[in-house]
Amino acid sequence: MKFIYTENCFYLEHLALSLEEWVEQRVILALRVDQPLDFEPSIASFLLPVELPGVERLKAEVQEHDAEVMELSVCDAEYLEVTLQGSWLSDSSENAVGLFVTMMSDRTKFFLRKLWQEAQLCASVVSD
Repeated sequence: MKFIYTENCFYLEHLALSLEEWVEQRVILALRVDQPLDFEPSIASFLLPVELPGVERLKAEVQEHDAEVMELSVCDAEYLEVTLQGSWLSDSSENAVGLFVTMMSDRTKFFLRKLWQEAQLCASVVSD
């Protein structure tokens, strides 16, 4: 799964390739365009509303398949923090612009992406 961070939000994308293949392609691209590439272990976290349908199913999937790369923690009565272990890719170690990638089971990825999309819909309805 790939996380793209922008100034105002972030986006989740499913990687069609394995993480290793995707990183290999990024390295080859950086070499061909003569761009530096920093690749380092990192964590990423974001919040999900606890009342979203499917949160309990995500908890079960994480506990069963992905506890080594994902942690779910209750922040308060309204939000759950999702913390992921993965890698940060950027063109410089001092640059805040980059991509975070991580590998998890397909089922967990499915539930996480679905919940994130539902959270985005809820947030846009509230802000309208």
